[in-house]
Amino acid sequence: MLTIPKILILAVIQGATELLPVSSSAHVIVAEKLMGLDPTSPEMTLLLVMLHTGTMLAVIVFFWKSWKANFFSSQQVLWGSVQWIIAATIATGVVTLLLKVLIEKIILKGTSHLELESLWGNLSLISVALAAAGALILWAGYNEDSSSKKNTVLDLKTACLIGMVQGICLPFRGFSRSGATISTGLILGIEKKKVEDFSFALAVVLTPPVILVEGLRFLKAQHASVHHDTSIIAMFLPSVIGMVLSFISGFLALEWLSNWLERGRWYLFGIYCLCASIVIYFLHYQGL
Repeated sequence: MLTIPKILILAVIQGATELLPVSSSAHVIVAEKLMGLDPTSPEMTLLLVMLHTGTMLAVIVFFWKSWKANFFSSQQVLWGSVQWIIAATIATGVVTLLLKVLIEKIILKGTSHLELESLWGNLSLISVALAAAGALILWAGYNEDSSSKKNTVLDLKTACLIGMVQGICLPFRGFSRSGATISTGLILGIEKKKVEDFSFALAVVLTPPVILVEGLRFLKAQHASVHHDTSIIAMFLPSVIGMVLSFISGFLALEWLSNWLERGRWYLFGIYCLCASIVIYFLHYQGL
């Protein structure tokens, strides 16, 4: 049963891991399983999206000054930034849709009523995705050290490439969205602060449609349920509480983690992801 203490724990985990490229989704899903919750249920996927919403709102508040300087400094810069974000978001949507069709219609063909979301609680897949993210981050960290003279401009082409990588991340819990997109920018030679700002801007744009999709999935599941003794408001209440708590914990985490993120070595996050991948695979092996 989803109780307030469990929501508090999940919100704190989400807020503390969202900024770092270590896949907050993977951490939240493992925590859900340890607490006996089902990460694939509509209630839990909706809660996860709302937790992301809370931390994204914290990101908006925290990064607003930086975005204002980088994206709103002039009408020309604003128009260019809007083009990049739209193009990257379209690229994300196309790649995600293709992957969803590939997985549901080809790889999982013949499996009745199995949606992509049903794989989100699979710890073995999360472990593999974390390992892949860790490898990408390690590559980016090495590239950052060995290509300090590079100064690739963030333009329409690089924005689309980053958007495509983001599209690969969305179906796979554990493949850190921020880690993969920022790492892609670093590999392309884009300055870290610029690609970090762009990555979080993409996340903020992406969040509303994801909330809509999961909200509709939640309502559809509730409509099909034979149990009608709980109101819709009561069903959404845990997710709203989680969103508020994740906003608070996310903002507090951003306050002290941002400087460390900018000054630390990127490859350390890759090492963490690889270690977390091993731990999660062990938990899966133990039957979690």
